Amino acid sequence: MRRWRALIILGTAQFLMVLDTSVMNVSISQLVEDFDTEVTSIQAVITLYTLVMAALMITGGKLGDMLGRRKVFGIGLIVYATGSALTAVAPVLWVLTVGWSVIEGLGAALVLPALAALVAGTYQGRDRAVAYGVIGGLAGAGIAVGPLVGGWVTTYLTWRLVFAAEVVLVAAILLGMRWIEEQPHRGSRPHLDKVGAVLSAVGLALVVLGVLQSSNWGWLRPRNSPVTVFGFSLTLFVIAAGAVVLWLFRLWERRQEARKREPLVRFSLFGVPALRAGLATLLSQNLILLGLFFVIPLYLQVVQGLSAFETGLRLLPVSISMLVVSMSGPLLGRFASPRTVVRTALLILIASILWLLATITPSLNDLSFAWAMALLGTGMGLLASQLGNVVQSSVGESERSEVGGLQYTAQNLGSSLGTALIGSLLIGALVHVFTTQIEDNPQISSAARQQVGITIEAGVSFVGTEQVRAAAERTGLPKPEADALVTEYADAQLGSLKAAVLATAGIALASFPSTRHLPTARLRKPSPS
Repeated sequence: MRRWRALIILGTAQFLMVLDTSVMNVSISQLVEDFDTEVTSIQAVITLYTLVMAALMITGGKLGDMLGRRKVFGIGLIVYATGSALTAVAPVLWVLTVGWSVIEGLGAALVLPALAALVAGTYQGRDRAVAYGVIGGLAGAGIAVGPLVGGWVTTYLTWRLVFAAEVVLVAAILLGMRWIEEQPHRGSRPHLDKVGAVLSAVGLALVVLGVLQSSNWGWLRPRNSPVTVFGFSLTLFVIAAGAVVLWLFRLWERRQEARKREPLVRFSLFGVPALRAGLATLLSQNLILLGLFFVIPLYLQVVQGLSAFETGLRLLPVSISMLVVSMSGPLLGRFASPRTVVRTALLILIASILWLLATITPSLNDLSFAWAMALLGTGMGLLASQLGNVVQSSVGESERSEVGGLQYTAQNLGSSLGTALIGSLLIGALVHVFTTQIEDNPQISSAARQQVGITIEAGVSFVGTEQVRAAAERTGLPKPEADALVTEYADAQLGSLKAAVLATAGIALASFPSTRHLPTARLRKPSPS
């Protein structure tokens, strides 16, 4: 049991890092009321948090090599707790933004890469696989449990208690840090490539900003884009600008290596097949998970009318199965290679998504939905049991913090892309199905169709049928016509949800080629120290 004490501390930190994002997402309406602001303002706060993490994750990993992983882990936790404390008492929106988006985001960017490297340095062989399985399972569980915790606390108490509790939890983690051994850096102490740090931060921030804002600005056709470029939305231009900056970052890093100077990222690492395959599959895993966790709550809350707490309860099977399987998954390493386990996981994910499709109906079948979610958690748990270990075990001791930064950057990009791409697909499918169906419905007049077209031009959100009915009544539509419009919209809702869910199955299927370079050797027992 003694050898797992460090994992308890590291696992608790991982759970903490993902929990409050989920809490914030289900507390949006209450935050709007408390700060007397708009939904878009709270969404901007959430977006900024993701931007800060994405921009600084690689630099955070490098600082772990420079100052010591255990030290940076502790500093990151103190920074994170400071942000949590400020968030808990925030009287106005700008204080919330500084506390949560900036300070907590900075803390997470220091903690996570160090955490990944500390796990790799503390455990070997099968023990390392178990440890990464637990870390991955807790990350997934935090994403799934967050809505339950956030929904309950926000409904019955106050969202501020979550952030106050985080301060207490960080204090407990800091007290337990004596169980984590410092891992001395071998060789000369690295230096921070300041130009590389700025270029990577700006490039990643622009890419993530463009992806996250695509649902507001539109991908090509402008909706709420602050400016238009040649008649197109700003989205692709922001992403393209980020890509150009990242290209300049790559050129700069190559130049640093050619001059025998310390780069921020050694791009030669991407020549390691197992690392490249592990990062690509991690990105896909988070794209699928966050895409589904964007769509499923909409189905449960908007279509089925469930509360945030009730939604969280129905997401519990994912958390439980993911956590259990991620911890027991490494046992498969005795009989199957990481590549086989990952491919099995992808097949299970595809099966669970197809099952989930069958449960998206006007009336919810709780039992069938729960089993589909449990199967989804099984597939995600199997992925979590392998990928962190594959990524960290593919490099030597000196590259672990650097690779930890790349690992969490891939996860962050996958999460951002999952929400944005699946969200855009959902809205696009909703518009297409709805407009097609009302065109073919003789009960709906041409005037009503024209009014729907005008509304769609102004921007579309995934709203409930009650809001559509209220809007139809405000325009003076006769009741039979309003009923027909609402019925077509309800059908379009289900059709668009199914299209978005099915797209995640396509992503799982498209992930198979990247598994070709995953390790084919079974896990070994850790050598006695």
